[in-house]
Amino acid sequence: MEKKEKPLEKMTAKELREMALGLPGIHGVHAMKKEELLVAIRKAKGIPEPELKKEKKVRVKKEKVILTAAQLKQKMKELKAKREEILQQRNLKMAQILRKRINRLKKMTRRIA
Repeated sequence: MEKKEKPLEKMTAKELREMALGLPGIHGVHAMKKEELLVAIRKAKGIPEPELKKEKKVRVKKEKVILTAAQLKQKMKELKAKREEILQQRNLKMAQILRKRINRLKKMTRRIA
C-alpha cells in the first residue's frame, strides 16, 4: 500500500527543508522561510503555482443607532411584557436572555442621563 504524501502547504518548514535537501538545484535551504521553500520545491519538481483563493469578504460595520432615553425605556417596557409572557410558558432560557437585554438597556439609560 502506497503512502500518500501530504500537500506541500500542510507540511512544516522542517519537513520542507528535509525534502529540499534531497532535490537537486536547491541551495541555502536552512536560511529559507516556508514560503521560499514552497516556491523552490515547486520549481524543482515542476509543479505549477496553485491559484490564489478568493479574497475574504470585508464586512461593513453597521452604524450605531442612537436612541433617546424615552425610546430605551419604551423598548424596556416591551421586553418586560414579552418576558412575562415567556415566563408563563415556562421558557426559562429565553426569559433569561430577555432579562439580560433589559439590564443592558437599563445601563444604556444610565449612561445617557
